[in-house]
Amino acid sequence: MNKVLIIGAGGVGRVVTHKCAQLPEVFGEICLASRTQSKCDQIASELQRPIQTASVDADNVAETVSLIRSFQPRLVINVALPYQDLSIMDACLEAGVDYLDTANYEPLDTARFEYKWQWAYQDRFQSAGRMALLGSGFDPGVTNVYCAHAQKHLFDEIEQIDILDCNAGDHGYPFATNFNPEINIREVTANGRFWEEGEWKETDPLSVNRDFDFPEVGVRRAYLMYHEELESLCQNIKGLKRIRFWMTFGESYLTHLRVLENVGMTSIEPIQFEGKEIVPLQFLKALLPDPASLGPRTKGKTCIGCLVDGVKDGKKRRVFIYNVCDHQECYQEVKSQAISYTTGVPAMIGAKQMLTGKWLQPGVFNMEQLDPDPFMADLNQYGLPWKVIEMPVEA
Repeated sequence: MNKVLIIGAGGVGRVVTHKCAQLPEVFGEICLASRTQSKCDQIASELQRPIQTASVDADNVAETVSLIRSFQPRLVINVALPYQDLSIMDACLEAGVDYLDTANYEPLDTARFEYKWQWAYQDRFQSAGRMALLGSGFDPGVTNVYCAHAQKHLFDEIEQIDILDCNAGDHGYPFATNFNPEINIREVTANGRFWEEGEWKETDPLSVNRDFDFPEVGVRRAYLMYHEELESLCQNIKGLKRIRFWMTFGESYLTHLRVLENVGMTSIEPIQFEGKEIVPLQFLKALLPDPASLGPRTKGKTCIGCLVDGVKDGKKRRVFIYNVCDHQECYQEVKSQAISYTTGVPAMIGAKQMLTGKWLQPGVFNMEQLDPDPFMADLNQYGLPWKVIEMPVEA
């Protein structure tokens, strides 16, 4: 019987646990662990089948190893904070289990979205005969698999990729983030970066934008940002000349963000306040609504996809591969809004590929390095159906 340990009981952890619990033939026993066990118990109470819960400090390798050895899972699904990726990877190596996450490691002291720290584990996982699957969320994750699908089935050569992420949901608050505020705000306030003709090019934060007509959503303004999947895709999609990432933001969000940034509330540099050291962004996180609480009040849809340009049978071709997700439908199924849903479902699907042996080999892998076909099939079956539409080729 397959056992899986899920670490992290936030919005994404809730979705992963719900979706794994729906597949007892794959996920025979489940343990959900977090620093706060009561959060795990709350999620467990929502399920149709019993699971185990536990308390764990994922920053503490010895404590995590102890839990892994006690429960003896085949796989650890890490949906804790990205700051904890390396300590959980260390624990998996020491305890001898496979590893999966949804976001790349980030150091606490600087907003650097890079895979280099995790890629450095390649030899250790390979020699241990264990697998680490990186970024099995939506973006990164599904978007990587869309690119692999396009490379395998839709194009002879891919020249350009634009990853487009639109959240047209409305939660009713003047300002809130749909996932961890620290991660969200660090991403948005960082310089934009894109890869073109073999080198990285940088832009000022949110200084480049474009309007795009998103299926089932309509025209929205998207801003060029850096996102970690660009780092692996530029290496693994053959013939690629340019790859960029775009995300939509409403005017209210951007106005609030500018003000918060101007007064220093988005800083990750510690300051002294009344004799204590605090990080302004962490303090802001405590003031903002918990993303896990947004589910009941969020209405509207997300549309995330890859706009791919290239050549097929000697002719120029452009396609948009995408998914549309409804916030309220997600909440009705798993008590979570679509941002958590679109991250949590791919984590379950990636875990399913590993546990069933379709994606299982020693080493550290990004999603596009593996066969896209079984993952794409499961997206249609488990809640994230995708479409491919032909787009006009630009002159």
